[in-house]
This record gives sequence, structure tokens and C-alpha cells, in this order.
Amino acid sequence: MYHEKVNRMGNAVKLLVMLLVLNGITGLARAAEKPNIILLLADDLGYRDLSCFGSPAVATPNLDRLATEGTKFTRFYAGSAVCSPTRASVLTGRYPLRFGITRHFNDVNRWLPESATTIAELLKGAGYSTAHVGKWHLGGLHVNAQGERLDNQPGPRQHGFDFYQTQIEQQPLRGRMGREQTLFRRGGTVLLRNDQRIENDDLYYPKHFTDANGDYAIELIEKMSGQSTPFFLNLWWLVPHKPYEPAPEPHWSNTAAEGISEDQHRFRSMVQHMDAKVGGILDRLDELGIAENTLVLFTSDNGAAFEGFIGDLKGDKTDLHDGGLRVPMIVRWPDAIPAGRTSDAFGHTNDLLPTFCEAAQVELPTDLPVDGKSILSHLKGGQSPSVDERGTVFWQLNLYKSIQRHYPKPKPYATEVAMRGKWKMLALKGTPVELFDLQADPNERHNVIEDHPDRVASLALELNDWLNAPRVTD
Repeated sequence: MYHEKVNRMGNAVKLLVMLLVLNGITGLARAAEKPNIILLLADDLGYRDLSCFGSPAVATPNLDRLATEGTKFTRFYAGSAVCSPTRASVLTGRYPLRFGITRHFNDVNRWLPESATTIAELLKGAGYSTAHVGKWHLGGLHVNAQGERLDNQPGPRQHGFDFYQTQIEQQPLRGRMGREQTLFRRGGTVLLRNDQRIENDDLYYPKHFTDANGDYAIELIEKMSGQSTPFFLNLWWLVPHKPYEPAPEPHWSNTAAEGISEDQHRFRSMVQHMDAKVGGILDRLDELGIAENTLVLFTSDNGAAFEGFIGDLKGDKTDLHDGGLRVPMIVRWPDAIPAGRTSDAFGHTNDLLPTFCEAAQVELPTDLPVDGKSILSHLKGGQSPSVDERGTVFWQLNLYKSIQRHYPKPKPYATEVAMRGKWKMLALKGTPVELFDLQADPNERHNVIEDHPDRVASLALELNDWLNAPRVTD
């Protein structure tokens, strides 16, 4: 009996070892595969508007789950303090100024040049299926009377996306829906899918825009995951950009609270609605068995507008202090990125293209200029790019003399930033106006420009060289 028991135990141990080995081999095989990549971009979401970043206003359990299962960045910066320039940064890995994009687009004859190389084009060239869902705001979404996309400006397909669904971005239509506060609630009525406006009998026509985005994203994930190639899904929410509209139930009732304004209630319901749709996407990845080898990254296009929460940061949307530039960022890739980490390393939307390409084993063309740095090694547990490796980082934005906030824009005004390590210099048309030591003064309360003339002179010289560099305008 004793020997039989020992033999049974020995066999069980052998079986356990075999299972562990097989699991290890499977894990290595999965890690060697090219990951699916999903980029989730919020619109006007402030640095502290998620509960995992300290929001006292709204619970975001699904995005909190993403942070728990991945890495949260506390020093991540958008490429601009308004939307269109940052979106160009996200897609190209380059400063928006390289393309002459110096403010948000107004839906009239402005676009990202077709000659720009995008992450979608690079991944598509490496065998990825590519799709864009949600807000675009980089031009090319005007239609004729028959609802066909006009081809006089490049749109999502010209920038590398196989499939897309977005809203028509055309005046006076978009402006009228904004004023009427129907851009979300009647968002499905102006959907443009693969260069054609959808008909009123389409399944998505009656949908709220946030539902249309989340539901179509899941539909595309199901479709693309059944193929033999990996996929890149670029999902850009409109939330929580104005107009503030009440989200559908249960989100409206769930976010009611005493003592808050109508706009604040609407804002909270919109953020919770988006979080719920993110949860649906994460659940579907689990159900399809592809969550482990899918890189999911969430961030925002700029800092908060009127109702958003930025904590003690200075400024806001349209302003180049950290309240307008610093945004939440969360990334999860279970096969490669350790869970439960928080990083205070610097990151920038310019970094997304080189990071995604490295994760997808795509070598950047030697003749392709990129301003960002891959942060993949850091995501996997290594060091982040050093100050010397990264060099000086720049921002430019045409002057907006007011911010979308309930208080005035900070003065002195600025139109550029040069940042190197902990030093952040703001300038107005190339002339330095402020210098902050962000390590000692993260909320930019103490202008020390008079105390460091040599550093200011050095940053100003670099800034002006950058401002005068050639631009891509075709």
C-alpha cells in the first residue's frame, strides 16, 4: 500500500511538472505572438477624473480594474492642450507642429496631411487588421447630399484604417447638434461608416453615441479576432467633451447627488457610461480568450474642461500648464506587463507609436522621423528613457485667451513649452515667461525664471530651433 501510494504521488508530481512545463511553453509562445492592440482615448478627461486617480465624484470600476491588472502612469502628457493636435501626435509619434497643426480643427478644410505616416499604416503593413471607432477630428469627414464621404481631404482610410465608424464632422450640422445638446443622444443619426452615412434602418441609427462606439468596437473585436492576424483597434470616445448630456439609465440615476449642478450630474453620468462600455470590451476580450495577449491602453487627449477634476494642478484645457497637458494613462498586457504597478516616469502621446511598434515587432523605417520614445521596456519592468536619451520635449499651441473652466486663464499667457527633466519653461511666441521646477513645485505655483538665467537661455535656444524647423504641409 505504501509503495502504491508513493507511486501515485510520484505520478501526480510528474503530471504537475508536465502541466507547469506545458503552461510555461504556452506562455512563452503567447508572448512571442504579436499582440492585439486597443487604444482607448477619452476626450477632455482630467488628470483626476478616474477613481483610480483620486476622483471624489464618479466611480470608474472598469478602468480601475484595468489599472489593477496593469500599470498606471502618473506623469503622462498629452501632445497638446486641445484635441486635434494631440490626435496627430497619437497617430504619428510626432509633434503636431511638424504638420503645422497649431490649434483644434473647426470641421472646415483642415486635416492631417496624407503624407503623414501613422501607426495604423505601420501596423497594417506588418499584417494587422486596423479599425477606427469614435471621434476623429483630423479632417476628411465631410459628405455630399447622398451621404458619401468627399474625397478632397484624407480621412481614416487614407491614414491606414481598414474599417471605421465615426460621426460626420461637418458644419453647420455638428455645431447645431452641439447647441441643441443632441450630439450624444442622437449621435447614431449622423454616423459615417466606411465612407458612407448609415441609413435610418441601420441597427446603430437610434443608438446613443457612446453606445454606438462601445458596441461597434465589440463587433469589430469579434470579427477581427476570428482572423489569423492580430488587430489594432483605435477607439476614441467623445466623453466627457461638451455638450454635457444626461447618459442613459442606469448611469443617470447612479450619479445623482445632492448639491451638484445639472452640468456636473451630466458629466458624471457620461464618465460612468464610458466606463461601463470599457467594461463590456474587457469582458468580451475575456470571453474570446484573447485578453492575455491584447495590449489595452487608456488615456485622454488633453486636460479637463469645465466640469473635470484636476486636483491641485494649474490651468486646464487650452492652457499649457500641467492641468491642460497632464492626463491619466493606464496600460494592460497580461502576457508581458506586470500587474499592479504605478509609474511616475515621464510619458508622452508621441511615445505611443514607437511603443506599439516595438510591441508588435515592427521595425520603424530608418527614414521615418519620430519624436517619441518607446516605453515598452519600462512597461515590462525595466528603466524608462533617461533625460539624456529623451532630450528636451516641446509643446506649441496658438493662444487661447480663455480656458474652458469656471475661472480665468492663468497669466502670463504662453504659446510654447520646453521641458527637460524636472525643468519646465513656458514661452510666449518664443520669449520665456515662466520657469518651474516640477520636482519641487509640481503645481507650478512658484515662477523661478529670474533665478536660473543660464537654464532659461539654453531652453529658449532649443525652443527657437524647434519652432523654426521645417514642417510637413502637403
